[in-house]
Amino acid sequence: MEKEITAVMALIEWNQSLKVDIQQFDDQHQQLVAMVNRLHQALKDGQAVDLLDEILAGLLEYTQVHFAGEEALMEQYGYPDYQRHKQTHVDLVRQVEDIYAQFKNGKQLQPISVMQFLVNWLTNHIKGEDKKYTSFFKGKGIE
Repeated sequence: MEKEITAVMALIEWNQSLKVDIQQFDDQHQQLVAMVNRLHQALKDGQAVDLLDEILAGLLEYTQVHFAGEEALMEQYGYPDYQRHKQTHVDLVRQVEDIYAQFKNGKQLQPISVMQFLVNWLTNHIKGEDKKYTSFFKGKGIE
């Protein structure tokens, strides 16, 4: 009897549409994609609730390190949209901190809602906001 092999499909595949062509930021964005895919797989396996703490803590750490790096380069090189871009980061961190605080205070969070939040943020922020700085940084010689 042959075994049926099923491929595990990632919710979000890393591809050119997500790349900002600044290596350090692309590497960090891939970490977020991996977190979303991990939560998606845990949902499919019925283990998402168990991973929420780890995923949310990882997302907070991710945002602190990643946003600090983006903002430092923006400030260093005089990125013209720095203040507005920074505010989008502040807003996201507040949202994640709020979700995490609710979770830590015993609120039942729906893993699917957290995953949808991450997917929406990923597509809207990276594709909409982060892609705007690519040509600016490339013009400064940052790869």
